[in-house]
Amino acid sequence: MAEPTIRDVARLAQVSIASVSRTLNNLGSVAEGTRRKVEEAARQLGYVPHAGARSLSLAKTRAVGVVLPDVHGEFFSEVMRGMDREASARGYVLLLSNMHGARERPETVWAAMRGRVDGIVVMAPHLDADEVEGALPARLPAVLLNAHGGVRSHSSFGVDNWRGVREIVDHLWSLGRRHIAHIAGPGDNVDAQERRDSFIKAMGKLLPGERPLVLQGDYGEESGRGAVAKLLEDGVPFDAIFAANDMMAIGAIEELRSRSIDVPARVAVAGFDDVPLARHLGLTTARVQIDELGASAIARLIDVIENGEDSTIQQFQTPKLIVRSSTQATPSPAAG
Repeated sequence: MAEPTIRDVARLAQVSIASVSRTLNNLGSVAEGTRRKVEEAARQLGYVPHAGARSLSLAKTRAVGVVLPDVHGEFFSEVMRGMDREASARGYVLLLSNMHGARERPETVWAAMRGRVDGIVVMAPHLDADEVEGALPARLPAVLLNAHGGVRSHSSFGVDNWRGVREIVDHLWSLGRRHIAHIAGPGDNVDAQERRDSFIKAMGKLLPGERPLVLQGDYGEESGRGAVAKLLEDGVPFDAIFAANDMMAIGAIEELRSRSIDVPARVAVAGFDDVPLARHLGLTTARVQIDELGASAIARLIDVIENGEDSTIQQFQTPKLIVRSSTQATPSPAAG
């Protein structure tokens, strides 16, 4: 089958060839309606500008694109560390782009990398399966990180959140903690959703008929502090906190200690991920080999680029419970 040309894109979009060229090369002023038509036509046809097609099929750029959410913190630093290590070992460089805002159209992010990379790793946990599959370039190798489970068209790497949450909850329960509060992550983040749902399921088995205690957070340290403040202001009894990530757990500990509530004597605190800072602060958590997640995604992508493999794999890493000084074995009166 012949490769689509710029004329094919112009014909499908019903615009001039010049408009297609200006749109795809970000040259000059293009009306938003025209831009949308051109981008959609190019996506449908799987069109890659000539220079990009040449580099993909012949010379190769020896570069891979990495698309991450518009967030920061140790988790993403560790992901990038693993990616960079694996890419460097195999003679590739990384081209990083952020998806600014939860609803930014992913096509605009891919377009910025068109012709500049041999493949992309995408971490967009705020997009559902249909959005991801519909937006990925048809002819560009891609691997997904922490994607919604419905995506099956591309290889995907993620975390077995249920196993990790169950170990945390079982650990806190074994310490005699019966009033466990969960600080959930962003509502549109797939990992946060799975950790919240897993907590509710685990607590439902331990305390059938009781409504699990869940507070909303945003993965940031301040939201951990805010959740603790709300629990105390509302007079809700709690003797343990499980936060959906380490940074919220650290914020929770800071707020508890600022109010002279002993951790772990009165309130045990656990997080998730095991970022480097958690190790220094003695935080009990579910360890994810974060750098290995990134390295595995890059390794798989380069295998596809170099070997043309078309099979897809879905690989989930099982977290490991790491017990540190933020939890203890002796139950105590609930705070609140």
